[in-house]
Amino acid sequence: MGWMHKYSAANPAYRIRPTLRFVFSHPAHALALFFGAGVMRPGPGTWGTAAGVLVWAALVQWLDWRALVALILVTFVAGVWASEKTGRDLGVQDAGCIVIDEVVAVWLVCLCFPQTPLCWALSFAAFRVFDIVKLPPAAWIDNHMHSGLGVMLDDLLAAVWAVAAILALDWAAVRFFGSAASIAGIFG
Repeated sequence: MGWMHKYSAANPAYRIRPTLRFVFSHPAHALALFFGAGVMRPGPGTWGTAAGVLVWAALVQWLDWRALVALILVTFVAGVWASEKTGRDLGVQDAGCIVIDEVVAVWLVCLCFPQTPLCWALSFAAFRVFDIVKLPPAAWIDNHMHSGLGVMLDDLLAAVWAVAAILALDWAAVRFFGSAASIAGIFG
């Protein structure tokens, strides 16, 4: 399935409109829809990613990197369960309103860079691009793994692409314009 079809209004995954009552009817729903971010329109994945970045910005004020890694791992595992349960209850495995996958993936991107508003914005933008485009192997997982694990894994792979893109962009800026042009502060 191409990305144009995946994000079209004809795709059943995007016709589902859960209510806040549904969100808070079960802990799995609350987590999968990230406490209501997944019911926001248009673009629930974008809203979920934005909510993830905002929560991340708060978390880094209190948690060190080890606690953040542990949180990402625990939330990934819980997200597999929550996505599976919520997808079954909605009748569509990877419903657009399920956004815990975006949250965990953008947290992974944010973890890889300095904890600054610029890096959080870069993480948001790069992740959204690669989440929508679904480069291999994310596209294969998205098309063939119809489970909570598949929902979570394809976004994790989009996060890897986003990290690579930000690193390449920062490297190129420094290489061609000097260390003062460092975008993420990695190579500058």
